[in-house]
Amino acid sequence: MVSTLQQEEMSVNFKAKKFLVWLFVVSSTIMFGGWTSYYLVFMASKGKGHGLVLPEVFTYSTITLVVSSVCLFLAARALKKGNRSKQRMFLWATFALGVIFGVLQYLGWSGLVQTHANLVNNNAAISMIYVVSGVHLLHIFAGLGFIASSLVSSYKNTPQEVAEYRQDITSIFWHFIDILWIYLYVFLLLNS
Repeated sequence: MVSTLQQEEMSVNFKAKKFLVWLFVVSSTIMFGGWTSYYLVFMASKGKGHGLVLPEVFTYSTITLVVSSVCLFLAARALKKGNRSKQRMFLWATFALGVIFGVLQYLGWSGLVQTHANLVNNNAAISMIYVVSGVHLLHIFAGLGFIASSLVSSYKNTPQEVAEYRQDITSIFWHFIDILWIYLYVFLLLNS
């Protein structure tokens, strides 16, 4: 049994950690906003964008992330209904789709290299494609860590409140990186 004092302490601890995740979301938004602003300034000063047709695999990676967010939403809904086995199934699907996204990003970079659009070149706009997609991929790896934490919680006899907290944190982070990728992908498409 958890005492009222312990519940209050746990609630405060949950709020503080959730605030840190939101702070990370805001700071990441500012960071990516700065990079896309730099890209626009570079384009305006040089009169050119990256001039590439983005690899088609980036479209598939975008679809993969959208489907992964749907799976994560369904995992959260299953947990709220107390169905942990269904939650696990959707968490595993989300995890697998996150890994597939990483593989697709690698294939996209390989496609860029095959067209001689390398990270180091005389067009900073091309380099920015690698920078923003690479840093976004690091965020995906962090998101996979959050998903793994929710998965571990789903297998253990974790109290419902703690399990829902972990699922909430995972959802905030994962949906953010999903929205972020959609923004970056559309931005790169529109500014070629």
